Amino acid sequence: MGKGLAFSSKDRTSLIEKMGSSQYDLIVIGGGITGVGIALDAVTRGMTVCLVEKGDFASGTSGKSTKLIHGGLRYLKQFEFNLVKEVGRERAILHDLAPHIVVPEKMVLPLIKGGSLGRVMTSIGLYIYDFLADVEGEDKRRMLDKEEVLEIEPLLPSDKLLGGSIYAEYRTDDARLTIEVAKTAHDKGADLINYTSCEGFEYADDKISGITCTDHITDREFTVRGNVVVNATGPWVDELRSKDETVTGKRLYLTKGVHIVVSRDRFPVQHSLYFDVPGDNRMIFAIPRLGVTYIGTTDTYYNSDKNNISVEDEDVEYLLNAVNLTFPDLHLKSEEIISSWAGVRPLIYEDGKSASEISRKDEIFETARGLISIAGGKLTGYRKMAERVVDLVAKKMPDKSLEPVQTESIHLTDPFFASDRQVREETSKLEKAIIEEGLAGLYASYLIHNYGPAVWEIWQAALAIDEDRSIEEKLILAELDHCFSREMMLKPLDFIVRRTGRIYFLPESVTLVKQIIFPYFQNRMNWTAPELQENHETWDQMVQSLHHFT
Repeated sequence: MGKGLAFSSKDRTSLIEKMGSSQYDLIVIGGGITGVGIALDAVTRGMTVCLVEKGDFASGTSGKSTKLIHGGLRYLKQFEFNLVKEVGRERAILHDLAPHIVVPEKMVLPLIKGGSLGRVMTSIGLYIYDFLADVEGEDKRRMLDKEEVLEIEPLLPSDKLLGGSIYAEYRTDDARLTIEVAKTAHDKGADLINYTSCEGFEYADDKISGITCTDHITDREFTVRGNVVVNATGPWVDELRSKDETVTGKRLYLTKGVHIVVSRDRFPVQHSLYFDVPGDNRMIFAIPRLGVTYIGTTDTYYNSDKNNISVEDEDVEYLLNAVNLTFPDLHLKSEEIISSWAGVRPLIYEDGKSASEISRKDEIFETARGLISIAGGKLTGYRKMAERVVDLVAKKMPDKSLEPVQTESIHLTDPFFASDRQVREETSKLEKAIIEEGLAGLYASYLIHNYGPAVWEIWQAALAIDEDRSIEEKLILAELDHCFSREMMLKPLDFIVRRTGRIYFLPESVTLVKQIIFPYFQNRMNWTAPELQENHETWDQMVQSLHHFT
């Protein structure tokens, strides 16, 4: 947490004292991918930076996306060529910066009889897509005939299949990516804190000069002072803007996106699929990961509680109907859903535009008293969004000597994996070690793609635990120690949702985690009986909400 303090829950009190007594060049509000990206960009240019997040890092939109680093193929339909170009090129940059988190993924796009996609337009669209993103070599799109598609994806219906294509994208864990960017910003000197909300602004000479905060772990109130304040709160941007001035003109338009998770045995696709919904002019993803396949997403207007976004029966029905229409022999049922998630996209609405005209581009707003807000955009484009914001902030500091943008070459772990090949080699080595200890081999991919090179430290720590426990239990304890001391984990749900994604991708492990995690936290955090009860209830409500569809 800034130089001299660890990115650890143990140093929280010292961090708050430092934040309350410092004068920062930049205060960032919001700990999603945009906020932490801004913090990293600014601190590496030479600014002093503080970031506050009212929940956990990535607890909003940045932990609830389709978990892809992709160029937005569907935005070609909206003629968003510059957006497709920018985020398409960002894919390769992010892959180089963190190859264990941003992983190459071949995407299959089947052409189905009665669907909205034709062979000629699909071929032209993917050609433009590759051209804009500078895709080269084997990653360029290939058009496939029916037999070629069935050979790689035999689950598709032979009688309805016309052919298809295969092209390159990347998959990620959006929450892990956010946390790694946050950790990197900290390592470069930024102060970042979670579970701390901005309650309002302070002013000097009619300009914003700081923010008042509440730490929700201790209920402590304090003030952070800074020369510039940036609002990067995603769906909450307008709420925060309204604390400074009345919101007029452009404002947020929220749409809900839902994903459901089923066993991979039940939906055994071999590649990520991107297929159109018959009769709906929308596209759906089906993505295999570890032992599951997840399906998404919906796109519906949302104006309810942003802090409690639920998966409704109609969301599930829509996604299951889309899959079962495309795969008529599958017969997926709601009771087979083993997990789910829902988030909202903070799009930008402008008077006079219909919902279909709303852009996915990011926009920056500035109030008369100096509050800078950024909204819109995509996970894939976070680095360029941060760059545009920090460029604006830098203009407000003409007397400060600053470096140019650095983030294109800053790896997101230290040490880091240098290539896909190294990721594969380390995964193979770890898989052998894991199997020898009697654990399922898929844990190697789970660990490598979560923790990168830190995986060996975690694995050795698990082996060194001198207790009468299974290797799986020891591994959970070692992960908990790592996340508590290195990743500012403060609550049990931080672990299974955002630090590890276990609740989505290893849902069968959640029961065992629960048996271990509550005694661990009670010991680490010195919880009172009411605090323990409250966290138990929050856990149970969360787990129940993810798979209550019967």
